[in-house]
Amino acid sequence: MESSIASHLKCPRLRTRRISDNYKPPVPMWSARADESVKQMVMGYYGVQSKGDEQRGRACRAFQKILDDFQAANGPKHVDLVNYADGSGYDNLIAIAYWTDPAVYEAWRTSPDSAAWWESSDRLNDGIGYFREILTPRVEQFETIFTAKEPLEGVGIVMGGMSDEIQEHGYWGSMRDRFPLSQTDTMEPSGNLAIKHGRPALGGRVAITGHQNLTVIRSGQDWGETEGEERRTYLEDIEPTLRAGMDYLRDEGLEAGCYSNRYVRHVDAQGNPVEKSFGVSHWRSLEHLEHWAESHPTHLAIFVTFNRLAKKFKNLKLYHEVSVFDPSAQSYEYINCHPNTGLLRAAF
Repeated sequence: MESSIASHLKCPRLRTRRISDNYKPPVPMWSARADESVKQMVMGYYGVQSKGDEQRGRACRAFQKILDDFQAANGPKHVDLVNYADGSGYDNLIAIAYWTDPAVYEAWRTSPDSAAWWESSDRLNDGIGYFREILTPRVEQFETIFTAKEPLEGVGIVMGGMSDEIQEHGYWGSMRDRFPLSQTDTMEPSGNLAIKHGRPALGGRVAITGHQNLTVIRSGQDWGETEGEERRTYLEDIEPTLRAGMDYLRDEGLEAGCYSNRYVRHVDAQGNPVEKSFGVSHWRSLEHLEHWAESHPTHLAIFVTFNRLAKKFKNLKLYHEVSVFDPSAQSYEYINCHPNTGLLRAAF
């Protein structure tokens, strides 16, 4: 057993963990590992937003243009495709793209074709919405956890490696303890979201700036290999409870410090649903996320239901990735999106 924190990211601790050195977790779990040469990741959420059948064709063509651009030089190392029906009745096609080098991402972003398409005035007149939310955490600013050694998901895919069984899990506070940064930093938030330009209520182009230690979690589940009683238990007992928690964060999460929440379903290249999903949410701070997880009825219902039924799960795979960010490592841009999209609802 080893620490979730890779050996090259360890340093003398100024802050203690919530566990003793001889703590033994109840079940095995693992963390993703990247090569020591990787210093910073890029996580890009690219979305196309539409409503109704009349806009569907335009949205699909625009989304395909984004995917085609990913194939150009310096494109991402991995892309996940998901679909999300939001609380305002809009359909959102989202591509989550990962790079392991911000310089490579920047070369791709500023290439003539990519830059010209996004910046074109045509985007204002397409009759659909667009967004891109770009996050670039340093490797000490995020953690991952998996209930199975394979397959990797999300940022773990581009990290490429896996730890041995890790110690920091199975207790409240383990998420924080898995951050390399937690060895020396409380990761407290400072500053606020701010509108850089634009007016969300009027549509058009809107840019939002983030603040210190804004926190993002992507938490997923893969039920593709489940069958029989395990499958029934997940789909009929676990998933409805999970969905209720996700809907709370989507609709009322601001009161808990959650700026935005999307509960998305993976799709294949043809747009067909895949038996994988995840929730991705933006929080005021890691502390706000922890407080909701440890005390709010919507998450405790998920936690209690899962643990009551956990022994039935042999093939259900779970994971998450959690990151905190410097202000300069966040970029949120929206074009003709409704005002409850992403961080638009939380920036004033």
